[in-house]
Amino acid sequence: MRFVLDGMLGKLTRWLRMMGHDALYLNDAKDQELVASAIQEKRILLTSDVALYRQATARGADTFLVKGKTEAERLAELADRFKLDLSVDTSESRCPACGSVLNAASKEEVRGRVPETTFKVFDEFWACSNPDCGKVYWQGSHWENISAVLEKARKIQNRKR
Repeated sequence: MRFVLDGMLGKLTRWLRMMGHDALYLNDAKDQELVASAIQEKRILLTSDVALYRQATARGADTFLVKGKTEAERLAELADRFKLDLSVDTSESRCPACGSVLNAASKEEVRGRVPETTFKVFDEFWACSNPDCGKVYWQGSHWENISAVLEKARKIQNRKR
């Protein structure tokens, strides 16, 4: 899915990108710019700002008011509303930092771009396709936290059914 998120939803942007969605984050954009982007680019505007939600809805933008306080609550809300799969498929993931496509990368391709210990311990890597970003990812210790938040979101979603 294609989303545009306001400045209050930066973390949620990263989650949506990891889950494979095209999530545009306009941190410094004015409300009018966010609404225009949603309409022109046919994106769903995600916001936790009630005034922006009302303005966008009045102008005909596809908009969703995010009410959850935690990332797990927010993800569960979006999964309910948009039928999102609450998982990370590394073959579909986008760069959490810039939103570009991630590509599988060999160890040799990431040599010198990751810490030496990481290079020795891990065999699977993904690199951002955007040369201006170029970040490299792997399933390190943070992966347990990612899995835990997604599991919590699934439990919240299941309780609502």
